[in-house]
Amino acid sequence: MKIGILSKRKTMMAGKLKSCLENKGFTVSIYTLENLVIDDSLLNHDFFILKSKSLFFLYAGYFLEANNIPVVPKPDDSFIQKNRIQSHFLIKKLGLLCPEIYLGTPDSFKNNLKEFPYILKPIMGSGSRGVRIIKSNEDLLIKDKGILYMEKFIYGLHYNVYFIGNDICTLIKPPLSHEHVDMKKIKTPNDIKSLIETWKGYFKGDLLFGHLDIVREEYSNKLYVVDPGSFPEFTNWKCDGSPPEKICNIILEYVKKLKSTINNI
Repeated sequence: MKIGILSKRKTMMAGKLKSCLENKGFTVSIYTLENLVIDDSLLNHDFFILKSKSLFFLYAGYFLEANNIPVVPKPDDSFIQKNRIQSHFLIKKLGLLCPEIYLGTPDSFKNNLKEFPYILKPIMGSGSRGVRIIKSNEDLLIKDKGILYMEKFIYGLHYNVYFIGNDICTLIKPPLSHEHVDMKKIKTPNDIKSLIETWKGYFKGDLLFGHLDIVREEYSNKLYVVDPGSFPEFTNWKCDGSPPEKICNIILEYVKKLKSTINNI
């Protein structure tokens, strides 16, 4: 079986997945910006792993899907988690709590924001890249005059919650930190388990792994989802098993079932 990986880099998780799959006897190619061309040459693969959610790789995923090549995770599922506006309204649709959002230009926000602080985030993105705290109107004196996306800051305990299949790994993290900082593993609380099941349930078995950044609000003890991620690096996985090995196995089983379903249609 021939497998492709769409990734910004050939190292880290993408490289580990390649090694894992090759050790199982598969032929694996990683496609980065340096060697990816979206054309019929991609169609000689059995399936693709969509590691990066950058738009060019998403376009490749949609091209492959249109040509009946399985892509894991599905491009639509990756896109809805990368686009913060779409993910915000999905979270609300599922009955989960999330911070209120604000959209506007720096000029339109002037003197209209009262309850500081806010969190400025890129509309397309996940994790902490490009995230800033806005403590006053002066912090909005920035060169970017385009549309800004901001969220109300939630005071409380911050969690990074990984999941692979039915396994959940919960860690306490510093506020607004990236995935790779040191975190403390805790036993997963029941309300977080329930939240993860609600989130996964929307995708009807297609969401094999991922993570959610969650805040337990200080005064109410309620859980707020502040950032979903479709394919983290799992740097801080401190639970049983190797993430690359677990992900390899769950993807292979998923694709096997998918191909069996297609063949029976």
